[in-house]
Amino acid sequence: MATQSADKAVLRARDFWASLALIALSLFFLWKTSAIPFLGENRAGVSGAGWYASAALAPLGIFGGLLILSRVLLAISIRSGGAAHALSAVGIGWNRAEALRFATIAAMLFFYIAGLVPRVDFILASGLLITALIYGYHGGHARRALLASAVVALAGGYALIANGPQAAWNRHGDDWLALACWLGLTLPVLRAARQERALRVVPALAFFAPFILVCAMAFGFRQNVPARGGLIFKQIEHQYYVTLRPLWKD
Repeated sequence: MATQSADKAVLRARDFWASLALIALSLFFLWKTSAIPFLGENRAGVSGAGWYASAALAPLGIFGGLLILSRVLLAISIRSGGAAHALSAVGIGWNRAEALRFATIAAMLFFYIAGLVPRVDFILASGLLITALIYGYHGGHARRALLASAVVALAGGYALIANGPQAAWNRHGDDWLALACWLGLTLPVLRAARQERALRVVPALAFFAPFILVCAMAFGFRQNVPARGGLIFKQIEHQYYVTLRPLWKD
């Protein structure tokens, strides 16, 4: 019982720090989104015709939802004693496991946001990140976290260095590398899924979650999507306008 209680306290402390990081991240992106015209506003000569057609709609929904969920996680952590445990651990001194956990998460998010999102197909970039996060932190295995972080850093670092200028964002070399990294990381996920049943849904979740999101943004809400000329989305968009849309337009 004592071991279970200690493990729960550690998990709640992790939830406390994770919720603070997510709150900061969501507030930053909500602030950046506030520069996009919304509700018919006119900013820098750009007019928003209506809230349903505003490019701010999707990021407001995503990061607004993330802010709400992270605040709920923070409240649960505080009520469960996670904040007290986390702050006391900071006062005691260095915690190598916690430092490694947050360093690898920070590295993944940096290379995803700065390297992959602007340059790499959204489905490939997000699928790789989802796979890395679930595989790296399900079960608390440090080696998995290091491997997952290294794979995301490889794909994001290459995209950032090889295709840094905006004029080079439509090249597909980084798309192919991200796809190779995603497939390569899926192999240990499938091996681990033999003992950990929860990991069996990771490949499907990693593909269909960004697939549904990007299609809803592009074809449902008519929003701009990142890396529109990406390897997979370019084919989806072509099939939508050439094959599917004429079916109900005619």
